[in-house]
Amino acid sequence: MFGSCVLPVSARINSFLWALIFLTTFGLCSELKVRVRLADGQITEEVLEADSEKDSITLEFKQGDGTLITFVADFKQDVKIFRALILGELERGQSQYQALCFISRLNHNEFIPSESMARLRQKNPRAIRMAEERRGLDQLTMNVALNLSRAWQLSSHIYNMCSEAREAIYTRERDVQHWLERGVEGSVFETLPQSVDVVPVLLSCRSTRDLWQPCSCSFSLRLEWYPCLLKYCRNRDTTGKGSPYKCGIKSCSKGYHFTYYVPHKQLCLWDEET
Repeated sequence: MFGSCVLPVSARINSFLWALIFLTTFGLCSELKVRVRLADGQITEEVLEADSEKDSITLEFKQGDGTLITFVADFKQDVKIFRALILGELERGQSQYQALCFISRLNHNEFIPSESMARLRQKNPRAIRMAEERRGLDQLTMNVALNLSRAWQLSSHIYNMCSEAREAIYTRERDVQHWLERGVEGSVFETLPQSVDVVPVLLSCRSTRDLWQPCSCSFSLRLEWYPCLLKYCRNRDTTGKGSPYKCGIKSCSKGYHFTYYVPHKQLCLWDEET
């Protein structure tokens, strides 16, 4: 999914944090590969790509169960996109993989700017990273579906990211209200069944035995390592005055738990009691 960028270097600033260094570049995009320890102890490789022209960053990695997670932060539109490609259970009638997309608003200061991300490199690519700060779990009720053909109004990244999840692109009502106020057309959104008047006795898929019964599905993921803040140092001249400069990053880990409606449990086989 990622293309590498050959970037000429004009200046280098040493960083003592996470063995990362900043490079001043003339290019518009760059790629960083980081080895990360997952919560289950397995090691994965995260690929982080920054595009300062599109003002976006992309993070991709594979979970221990083989699920491919791709995350995009679109700073131009203040939109976050999560995509999961989940391996299917062929013996239970599923396709080779199942695609999900979750769209939400991007808050300020969740990630470092794309320009700063584009300048990151690391000295020791074999080192296994762990985040300095483990942030709390976001519980997100995704009760609205998105029309893929109209979703460009939210972000130009959604179509390419979520075309395989055409019938499984979700967002939440509070974000929809914000986007409607900003002039996004209502035809982009479709409210999913929420009440017992529409779907009587809507149970969680975890407690539903009938594979063809509607239910409330859950899916969780965690971005185990990403640059969340810039760190600054100070140079002092002969008069004792200091001037700040970027000298490193702070890394964070963040979890997300999505809950959403599915027309039948066959689309949510991972959410089962064990």
